Amino acid sequence: MALWYQLQQLDSRYLEQIDQLYDDTFPMEIRQYLSQWIESIDWDAVALDESLARLRFHDLLSKLDELYSRLNPSNNFLLQHNIRKIQRNLQEHFQENPMYMAMIISNFLNEERRILETALRTQENTGSSQGNVVMEKQKQLDSQVNELKKRVQEAEQDIQVLEDLQDEHDFKRKTLQNRMEIEANTQITKEIQLEELKIREMFLKLNKMKEAVVMELLNALKLADLTQSTLISEKVPEWKQRQQMACIGGPPNACLDQLQNWFTTVAECLQQIRHQLNTLQELVLNFTYDNDPIALNMNSLQEQALSLFKNLLINSIVVERQPCMPTHPQRPLVLKTGVQFTVKLRLLVKLPELNCQLKVKASFDKDLTEKNTVKGFRRFNILGTSSKVMNMEESNGCLSAEFRHLQLKEKKAAGSRANESSLLIMEELHSISFDTQLNQGDISIDITTTSLPVVVISHVGQLPSAWASILWFNMVCTDYQNLGFFLNPPSVMWGDLAKVLSWQFSSVTKRGLNSDQLSMLADKLLGPEAQGDPNTAVYWSKFIKTASNERGVAFWLWIDGILDLIKRCLLNIWNDGYIVGFINKEKERTLLQDKLPGTFLLRFSETCKDGGITITWVEQSQNGEPQTHSVKPYRKSDLVNLSFPDVIRNYTLMDAENIPENPLLYLYPDIPKDIAFGRYYSSPSDASEDMDVDKPPVLSPYVDRRIIPVSEVPDGRLQDKILPLSPEEFGELQHINKNNGMDNLCVTLPP
Repeated sequence: MALWYQLQQLDSRYLEQIDQLYDDTFPMEIRQYLSQWIESIDWDAVALDESLARLRFHDLLSKLDELYSRLNPSNNFLLQHNIRKIQRNLQEHFQENPMYMAMIISNFLNEERRILETALRTQENTGSSQGNVVMEKQKQLDSQVNELKKRVQEAEQDIQVLEDLQDEHDFKRKTLQNRMEIEANTQITKEIQLEELKIREMFLKLNKMKEAVVMELLNALKLADLTQSTLISEKVPEWKQRQQMACIGGPPNACLDQLQNWFTTVAECLQQIRHQLNTLQELVLNFTYDNDPIALNMNSLQEQALSLFKNLLINSIVVERQPCMPTHPQRPLVLKTGVQFTVKLRLLVKLPELNCQLKVKASFDKDLTEKNTVKGFRRFNILGTSSKVMNMEESNGCLSAEFRHLQLKEKKAAGSRANESSLLIMEELHSISFDTQLNQGDISIDITTTSLPVVVISHVGQLPSAWASILWFNMVCTDYQNLGFFLNPPSVMWGDLAKVLSWQFSSVTKRGLNSDQLSMLADKLLGPEAQGDPNTAVYWSKFIKTASNERGVAFWLWIDGILDLIKRCLLNIWNDGYIVGFINKEKERTLLQDKLPGTFLLRFSETCKDGGITITWVEQSQNGEPQTHSVKPYRKSDLVNLSFPDVIRNYTLMDAENIPENPLLYLYPDIPKDIAFGRYYSSPSDASEDMDVDKPPVLSPYVDRRIIPVSEVPDGRLQDKILPLSPEEFGELQHINKNNGMDNLCVTLPP
């Protein structure tokens, strides 16, 4: 079943999460109109191939042209207009970098699948206590908001009745006064006395009703205060905490639409109460008397309603998307000087009268002074359009402002920073503040918010270390103002760190780390004696500064190098689960010793700084004991022009009779290698070509060739079966390319 169709069948809370994924850069309309075509493309592969990405970008524009041409202008004028607007936006954002578009679509699809999986799991576990608690709290808040609307509406109806009653009372009172003035010299009749009695009764009823209306408004304001307090002190911090986790690869952040609905409803109710108070004020002016319940409580009611409304607005602005360079969408909060970054704000109070009334200004490290900064703290100027007006988005109607073209430039200070700094560059935390002011009638409010702390780097080589700082801060700290966090960074528990490490893989691929892989990482970081205890403390210096192997590579930098290797060269086979990955050599031998000869597994090197992958296979020695052999690790430099599945298919050893042999037969545990990797081979295998008897031969003027990885045989190993190639044999082979112990030989095959 199509993914997009399945998603549309989900509950509203999941649909809101999906809505949160899309914005004007890549609107949801494209996903809707071209859902089948989008899901038919392997966007992970497209994101790694610039020429293919450019082709798919133009295919997308062509698909939109086809859609445009099929529409009848008389019935679909607005839709045609939107399609043209979408095309212009796509060209503006992705014409020069179509790989970025492919990456965005790939991320969207991955997030959609994750949301669908979460929804399905939730449906299967509807009896879970945690889910029930969350749902119960949400229902309770929904009930409070609905009750507030109900009370305000009831007050509105009672005020209308009160107006009518006072109008009737005033009319009868004035009529009686006029009659008494006309009949001033005559004796007061019983009729007049009876009329006075009726008016008196009406006055008492009017006064009692005023008391009831005042009590209704007091109760409504009390409920508004309670609801607003829950939103500000619980719901917004919960959302911000989820956003922190989403920034470092965790589950996608919950949509803001539900929060916006709550905030907006409370704001509308408060505005309605303020309007009702103005109406009551006019009633008081039209008919004044001592101890009027409305007059006695008016100032208090007005001050309370205004105070609640201001407080709601002040706390309703959030950073919907944290600062992020478009070139590194999966690593927000790391900014490079001279490179544009984006950030988006949203006002959760969506009132039409606020549209285009708020001008937001962005400032960098606004509140820092010499007294509250750490020694040697760098200073930056923010360049680009740093002021934006908040307006209603066409796509979802939310009130937002998006900064798309901001840059940072360091302020050069006298002296050498290196001799003064208390922190490394990667440990320096900065913040971006956003300020606006609302001036409307009797309201004047200063509204401000702050981004999560960011790390500013000057060259891309600092990105891995800077990202480590972002991970560490957001794992343990919720105080955005704690920019001196790394002066004394707290430890984290291994259980929390393991979850975040797994997120690093699942956020850029379709597969996180399993318990066995995390166990190996725990042994590497903490030592086998810790036994992967989730409550073992991990210290910042151990994570980022202490060498984790004999090559002097820090633990995180080693992990990051493997991540980059997967993303660039191994994405498909990692997603398929074919890479065991993190496993020590002892466990490797244990897994392979009972397997058929030729069984091999793929694991990551423990010594390559920038990431490496090796192949280990098992064979039976002369004495019948299983023996394992590993190839010198392949790195990114090896695989940039060489497909790793092709390496596995063509890997060759030469036996004593110089007959080539491929020792790699079965991917662990027992999958024939062609079944596992066949669809990723760059060209059909010889066997498959031979079996395709119905296919006519393709005539070519060229002789076929193939890249064959050949290993030099280590001294003392496999000498009974395998010998190095002779000089004469090397002379017969073409294009020798020795690379890290592997000779990738272009062999000319006979026609």
